[in-house]
Amino acid sequence: MPQKVTPDASRRSETARRAILAAALDLVGEVGYAKLTIEGIAAAAGVGKQTIYRWWPSKGSLLFDAFLTLATDGQEDQAAALPDTGDVMADLKMVLRATVAELNEPRYDQPMRALHTEIVHDPALAADYAKRLDEPMRELKKDRLRAAQRAGQVAEDVDLDVAVDMLFGPILNRWLQRTGPLTPEYADRVVETALRGLQPRKAEQF
Repeated sequence: MPQKVTPDASRRSETARRAILAAALDLVGEVGYAKLTIEGIAAAAGVGKQTIYRWWPSKGSLLFDAFLTLATDGQEDQAAALPDTGDVMADLKMVLRATVAELNEPRYDQPMRALHTEIVHDPALAADYAKRLDEPMRELKKDRLRAAQRAGQVAEDVDLDVAVDMLFGPILNRWLQRTGPLTPEYADRVVETALRGLQPRKAEQF
């Protein structure tokens, strides 16, 4: 008699979880965040509502996981360091150009806008976003700027948190408020302008 194979519950759960995450991303792009519902996500994923509520307390937290897991292939805890070729300007241009490309990606535009809107109104989601994504990424950016300080490309007394805001803030602001085209050329100008202010001052000649 053939041996009965016990179904792998963990694999089944992971399959359902990824189906829910994919459905959330697809639906928010189709109907917008205001019309996105747990019922709609459950129907699209082929699961019950209680399955979703067992893993996520709100559609905002679900959308954050959807973006973080599918957009990064679940590697948010293993983020690589920023590139370091020895040329901080070239490296930061590369990173900001990649950021621009991601923000301009049609599949992620609506989910990311919805996520940023929800963070404003949901303190628990804001704290989760800060812990899992914003703070780790900020440390990677500061690490690259510290290396530039050691190389004499950034002044030693620069406030690195402010420097990160100067470099990445304009990109996010232009994207959120749609105040102008978000292009690789704009990213380059942001880096060039910011680094002029971050470079060490030359000693005055007497």
